[in-house]
Amino acid sequence: MWKGGLSLGVGGAIPTPMNERACPLCEMSEILTLEEHYECVTCGHEWPLEDQGLVVRDAFGNLLADGDVVAMIKDLKLKGSSEVLKVGTKSKPIRLVEGDHEISCKMDGMSIALKAMYVKKVQ
Repeated sequence: MWKGGLSLGVGGAIPTPMNERACPLCEMSEILTLEEHYECVTCGHEWPLEDQGLVVRDAFGNLLADGDVVAMIKDLKLKGSSEVLKVGTKSKPIRLVEGDHEISCKMDGMSIALKAMYVKKVQ
């Protein structure tokens, strides 16, 4: 009979407290901490224990880093303005930030925040 505290699950896995970490794939908080990786109970996704910092990928799955140059893949209207960012518009070197809009950059002389799903990495 279990009387509280931590119990060891299958293979010595220890459940992670709900407020500590979420699955990067499905964003659920039911995570198992195994010897060399984390595993999501909900979707089965596995990732290494060491935190790799902010991981941002463009619309085509290319890994983005600070200083990369990106281009728009879709026309986007800027909220609060009559400006439109056209397909193919290139940015100045980007900066990755936490939050809903992962990219902070300058395009057409304006400082803007973009979601990575609307850009592609320029080689």
